[in-house]
Amino acid sequence: MSVTATSANLSAEAAPESAIKTMTIMRALNEGLRRAMAESDRVVLMGEDIGKLGGVFRITEGLQAEFGERRVLDTPLAESGIVGTAIGMAMVGFRPVCEIQFDGFVFPAFDQITAQLAKMTNRHEGALSMPVVIRIPYGGHIGAIEHHQESPEAYFTHTPGLRVVSPSTPNDAYWMIQDAINSNDPVIFLEPKGRYWIKGEVNTAERAVPLHASRVVRQGTDVTLVGHGAIVAMLLQAAELAATEGTSIEVVDVRSLSPVDFDPIVASVQKTGRMVYAQEAPGFTSVGSEISATVTERAFYSLEAPVLRVSGWDVPFPPAKIEGAYLPDVDRILEAVDRSLAY
Repeated sequence: MSVTATSANLSAEAAPESAIKTMTIMRALNEGLRRAMAESDRVVLMGEDIGKLGGVFRITEGLQAEFGERRVLDTPLAESGIVGTAIGMAMVGFRPVCEIQFDGFVFPAFDQITAQLAKMTNRHEGALSMPVVIRIPYGGHIGAIEHHQESPEAYFTHTPGLRVVSPSTPNDAYWMIQDAINSNDPVIFLEPKGRYWIKGEVNTAERAVPLHASRVVRQGTDVTLVGHGAIVAMLLQAAELAATEGTSIEVVDVRSLSPVDFDPIVASVQKTGRMVYAQEAPGFTSVGSEISATVTERAFYSLEAPVLRVSGWDVPFPPAKIEGAYLPDVDRILEAVDRSLAY
């Protein structure tokens, strides 16, 4: 059953004033991890430089001092070893949370994730849970070097047995990391690092929607814009600009890339008749490809134009100085909106 924003969102007025806090996504993740660790001593953090340093993005700052070195573990520079150790810990009842320092560094652990972690529960016919969270800062917009600005989500969404999610706001970051830790299935938790320092309101008393729910974040009538992670803020910006020219755009934040909550997306497209999917990742065989194909199947007779996609180009992520030519921007999104309206 899908959950839409209109049925699940709690208003700020309904929550105690002390429960509404303004924080960055970075701080929201930190607070979410802290709360999960306080609620269960089976939650253990593992990663390179996450202890005394607090991680390269300071997501785990202060947690080792608070919970000790036995629960916030500085590991060797060995991603395969980190994930392999987490699998063993999950087998005996722990809930490990692994930090991969940058997106491009996940590939040394790829075999452990896709051939072992994702298949372990099925291999044991459901008798063995794998409550492992793998946090991956992903995407561009930070001017970094090679292997530091990848968008590898399609590799993991293609792998049965993995759940894959990506928050776009501080409130989602706070609640989704806790929900991921509480999941008995392995979760790939993709953090849009270009948004780490963006501030927003966090309701620490009540979650807005479940972990695997899509959400309409802006109402509109003419075109539906859909995306995940860092691109959602750009979709909202595009919608604001389009409104100045009389175009009403609805924006849907996918949030969960596997499984995908299609109902709010399809309902939006049935209302607007048009859809554009935007993502930083290359377009070929991507999350955007799958969602676009499924929407076409389920809402074909409501479509007034083909579903269009705006993606990173099908080339390796370029050097930092020219990342602006690679990453989708508001102009490319609005150009796709214009093409959709022209049909």
